[in-house]
Amino acid sequence: MLLRFLLLFCLALPALAQEYPSKPVRLVVPFPPGGPTDIVGRMVATKLQEAWGQPVIVENKPGAGTVIGTDAVAKSAPDGGTIGMVITAYFINPALRGTLPYDTLKDLANVTQLVAQHVVLVANASAPFDTLPELIAYAKKNPGKVAYASPGTGTSAHLAGELLKQEAGIDLVHVPYKGSGPAQADVVAGRVELMVDVFHSAKPQIEAGKLKVIALTAAERPVNIKHYPLVAETLPGFNVTSLFGFVVPAATPKPVIAKIQADTRKVLYQPEVKAKLETMGMEVVGSTPGEFDALVRAELAKWTKVVQDNHIHAD
Repeated sequence: MLLRFLLLFCLALPALAQEYPSKPVRLVVPFPPGGPTDIVGRMVATKLQEAWGQPVIVENKPGAGTVIGTDAVAKSAPDGGTIGMVITAYFINPALRGTLPYDTLKDLANVTQLVAQHVVLVANASAPFDTLPELIAYAKKNPGKVAYASPGTGTSAHLAGELLKQEAGIDLVHVPYKGSGPAQADVVAGRVELMVDVFHSAKPQIEAGKLKVIALTAAERPVNIKHYPLVAETLPGFNVTSLFGFVVPAATPKPVIAKIQADTRKVLYQPEVKAKLETMGMEVVGSTPGEFDALVRAELAKWTKVVQDNHIHAD
């Protein structure tokens, strides 16, 4: 009897994936409307809606460093009716915020990494160093006197700066801001020497000559940003990128997860979508659930160590 049930269940799985979705789908974005995460979410949602013939409704649930939106996804019915967008905070929050209302590894299933955004270390145009080795040497001669700005405590930019300090053995002072704009303004004005930021955000000031690039933090030269040095060329193994991904409640059937991933990947690689994302400074990924899950686990371990070693706490 049990064998018959299992056989019928296995035969039903492909049909489940073929029928999905049979009702409207909710895409939870953990930020207010208008920012990059929301723009990407709405772009992908529109294309999935066309592919699926069902409404894909974007629901903005900002707050608590993305925790509110992610918690809503974790507590949703595991039927494919709710998809959540996550960013790098998804890896950082478990260490940074102590107790979360959900368990990142047990309550959520990782579907796909949508895109990567590249992170850059920039300096005031008049700073007395032009390269990472020069910066490291200068910081070692002036411990605790060189400051770096970030868009806020606990952001990927902040923790990239802390990882740099750790790997290079230097003492930099973190100066958190509420967003990239005010941070960039103070670095351009020379009130802070350095800043870690998403490359696309800093790009206008770089092109205007008001900020100079010290290094990109990716492990390899990005496809569309090849002419700048990497931190990893001085500190082997260094790798920090900012990313967007999709997750669903943990008990969502695997065939449904596989269909969401496959259809999302097709959307991301549509020429007009890929081109639009690249103009926003993003590199399309579209990884498998297994690949994204492995990345999530590796990033959780990495950032937990950085947070603990540097005694970082959420504001």
